[in-house]
Amino acid sequence: MTVRTRFLAPLVAIALVTAACTRPGDEPNRGTGGSTAPVVVTLLTHDSFDVSRSVVRAFERESGIELRIVPSGDAGQLVNRAILTAGNPEGDVLFGIDDTLFPKAVGASVFEPYESPELDRVDDGLELDPTHAVTPIDRGDVCLNVDRGWFEERDLAPPAGIADLTDPDYRGLTVVENPATSTPGLAFLLATVARFGEQAWETFWRDLRANDVLVVDGWEQAYFGEFSGAGGGDGERPIVVSYATSPVAEVVFAEEPLERAPTAAITDSCYRQVEFAGVLAGTEHPDEAREVIDFLLSRAFQEDVPLRMFVFPVADDAELPEEFERWATEPASPLVLPPEQVATGREGWVQTWTDVMFG
Repeated sequence: MTVRTRFLAPLVAIALVTAACTRPGDEPNRGTGGSTAPVVVTLLTHDSFDVSRSVVRAFERESGIELRIVPSGDAGQLVNRAILTAGNPEGDVLFGIDDTLFPKAVGASVFEPYESPELDRVDDGLELDPTHAVTPIDRGDVCLNVDRGWFEERDLAPPAGIADLTDPDYRGLTVVENPATSTPGLAFLLATVARFGEQAWETFWRDLRANDVLVVDGWEQAYFGEFSGAGGGDGERPIVVSYATSPVAEVVFAEEPLERAPTAAITDSCYRQVEFAGVLAGTEHPDEAREVIDFLLSRAFQEDVPLRMFVFPVADDAELPEEFERWATEPASPLVLPPEQVATGREGWVQTWTDVMFG
């Protein structure tokens, strides 16, 4: 995702869930002083958060909590606002902070630590915060995507990985997003740091610039404006930085049924992103906020995630939909950098990238 403009957001008009009110006949709600009024818990999210209304309703009936979902911009805006209001939060729980952002927020005491019992169902390798200030909720990968038909028509093999992009055969074929203005653009920059190391990633970008790469501000412009493989797009470049699940969305939202995905993700280019949620320090409803964290890790929510936000669940027992089983790419060894390294190196890398590409 993430933060990021997710692949789903520009494809369809997502109906973001806002307040889900309790109906007559629901189980009794919790309140104070014997009141039957529900406890309202505010979940702050990025704008691409999406969940089935039925899943929210079921949680509300079982818990007696009314969940108020408030989209609050992209991930960067969401986190910046949370830092500015640390200790006096605008909500109770925050969802949508990824592994490139959480060290900054944790350092600013935005969250109240909570170790959910539901974490027993999550791979330890996804628990990147040993303090449990944030909890992993979903995962995904930013990858190079290619227009399969374009390459087949020209009898040209697609690039096998990042390093191939500087080959003369791919001159003028690639569009990427600016890491200063785009989450997938930043993830791809981090992928090159992870692939080539801090001493060589600049050389790769200099070579890529010489190979006529196109840089645009955001994912939507890259995917629908410049990429030749997007359904409904009219671009001319057959290589784009997008997501491992983009081919799934191309199939799901195709106007006519497809026998295969028209695009493919290049597994040797994928950078792993993990998205987290946390209880906001200073919440007036800490117990209920923790229940919301548990809900986000519940099997019901985890199995709702793939076709709502086009990311993978983190719970081991969550079953994937058939569309993901057939069309999604899961790299065996995705590129990663330690969150602490990203936190210390990010600003410098983006500035150096800007100098290389536009200097």
